Amino acid sequence: MPRWFPIFQAPNPPLIVAGLAGAAATLADRRYSRVARLVSNLALLVWAREEVASGANWFRRLLGLAGGGYAVSRLLQAAGSRCGTASAP
Repeated sequence: MPRWFPIFQAPNPPLIVAGLAGAAATLADRRYSRVARLVSNLALLVWAREEVASGANWFRRLLGLAGGGYAVSRLLQAAGSRCGTASAP
């Protein structure tokens, strides 16, 4: 790929926070794991918004859209399980 069409870039702060919080969620007990997953998903949403709004090219914008959709689905799934309405995995 040409230099003007970046596919991979160094992680920016929201993506770093999402990764660290996701890792912390796997190590924490249940209560703190929920908080860490929430932080991870919200940070992923911030990253996705930045990519959709000002990504370097159409691929990065599409990647942001996919990441945002994933984060929203995880947040909705967590909200549904909190209310007792989520289906079994």
